[in-house]
Amino acid sequence: MSTTAVSPVRRREVIDALRRGTVPQAGLDLFAVGLERFENALDEELDAVASGGAVFKAVRGEYGSGKTFFSRWLGERAKRRGFAVAEIQISETETPLHRLETVYRRLVERLATASHPPSALRDVIDGWFYTLEEDVLAAGDVPLDGEGMPDTAALERGVDELLERRLAAVARTTPAFSAALRAYRRARMSGESAVAEGLIAWLGGQPNVSAAAKRAAGVKGDLDHFGALGFLQGLLTVLRDSGHPGLLVVLDEIETLQRVRSDVREKGLNALRQLLDEVDAGRFPGLYLMITGTPQFYDGRQGVQRLAPLAQRLATDFGDPRFDNPRAVQIRLTGFDLDKLTLLGTAIRDLYAEGADPRIRSVVDDAYVGELARAVAGELGGQAGIAPRVFLRKLVEQVLDRVDQFPDFDPRRDYALTLSAGELTDVERNAWQQTAADADEVEL
Repeated sequence: MSTTAVSPVRRREVIDALRRGTVPQAGLDLFAVGLERFENALDEELDAVASGGAVFKAVRGEYGSGKTFFSRWLGERAKRRGFAVAEIQISETETPLHRLETVYRRLVERLATASHPPSALRDVIDGWFYTLEEDVLAAGDVPLDGEGMPDTAALERGVDELLERRLAAVARTTPAFSAALRAYRRARMSGESAVAEGLIAWLGGQPNVSAAAKRAAGVKGDLDHFGALGFLQGLLTVLRDSGHPGLLVVLDEIETLQRVRSDVREKGLNALRQLLDEVDAGRFPGLYLMITGTPQFYDGRQGVQRLAPLAQRLATDFGDPRFDNPRAVQIRLTGFDLDKLTLLGTAIRDLYAEGADPRIRSVVDDAYVGELARAVAGELGGQAGIAPRVFLRKLVEQVLDRVDQFPDFDPRRDYALTLSAGELTDVERNAWQQTAADADEVEL
């Protein structure tokens, strides 16, 4: 996409995130360097999901290879197709993988669409009921009252009947989901806002919902591990009927399973295998499930290889990266080299230059961007793969911002790259400290 087509608001959101050293939540297509080779295969898979299929994808890459960037970039492509998207960070304490009820709760908390930020659950459900009403009216079976308007009681009965038909498959395994939806609609129409809010929370898997709200729906207790799969099935049905052809769920940083107790690790791996089996069995039409992890998670003894059925499902042969198959169940991100890092920097420079000081492109030319890329990678032990975050932050905050604000600022003359431990992540800090240690060992 040409940067001239980008709105000032979108451009500012991207630049602000890079200045903070974080991955932007949107606008990633503006500087998606090296991902073109995945586009066709991923678009085909999104189309298959939108047609009622289901897809599972495993993404592997070392730290700094861009796994989070890749998943959010795919999320943007999915949203443009009308998908809902949820990105979940797997962690031992906050979101353990073996507790699928917690994973479902985080999914709902992070649920977003192109028009609704997280959590979009209430907006999606309200939109679904509106769609049901429109479908009932379009069928022509609702009589008119004395004023020529649709009979309210008949419309409500029609919506209830249609709701039951749409959720029939879900009700067979998880009747509480459809019961809560019916009760939510009744509470909303009768003005019982507290009950309606409680039922939305319960549908989202939240614990500690008031007893009054649960009594209104005739349900008991909180969501459990097995009920979470039924709720996910119900959510997919509601999304599809309300105009969202699919749901992309990203389980990020799944390699944290390697660092938990052995019994918890086994439960997590089994939960992942269970999810894959359910996807393959056709239980979740409209679901695109993606996990991201390091090569050690896929190949090491503390990861996938501990569970033979799971290892067999994810097995992929990797040879020359030029011939990696983007249609495979497991795909590889090769990360950045200096050429890609420079190309990324020039893309950000061009994005920044739109609406900024016209000196930007001449003062921060391609040659200087390459110099800065080499300098940052050099400070990190020559590891260009872990340099993008620091490189982009320095480029925006220390170079582009200053050129834009100070007419006499020349980065070649007035800026010297420095790094400090406090601004680095653990992996970046280790590479930086090792480089410094190696320099100290040189005899002068």
